[in-house]
Amino acid sequence: MIINLVILLGFQLLGEVTSRGLNLSLPGPVIGMAALFAVCVIWPRVATHIAPTTTVLLAHLSLLFVPAGVGVVGHLDTFGADGPALGLAIIGSTIAAISIGALTFVGLMRLTSGHDD
Repeated sequence: MIINLVILLGFQLLGEVTSRGLNLSLPGPVIGMAALFAVCVIWPRVATHIAPTTTVLLAHLSLLFVPAGVGVVGHLDTFGADGPALGLAIIGSTIAAISIGALTFVGLMRLTSGHDD
């Protein structure tokens, strides 16, 4: 389990170094997660190896939201001043993401329908 955590944190470190070293606006953990995904696709054995650790982490994922909740409470004055705009942005982006996902699905279904593989 320790080696699996080292692998996960290593990819996060790789992402942070890449993000800061190349002065990217993309967060380091996102880059690290994309790199880990690519490695798991190329070498499925890595995914199989880290699966027990990631399953345990996902089972306790709710604990990772505690810092976000504390951050929200720490910035309540900002939410008070900009609450309606933030709420509209959250609702609008959620609707847009669901709509684009649905349209992409429909488009892919149309492209692949009638093809026997």
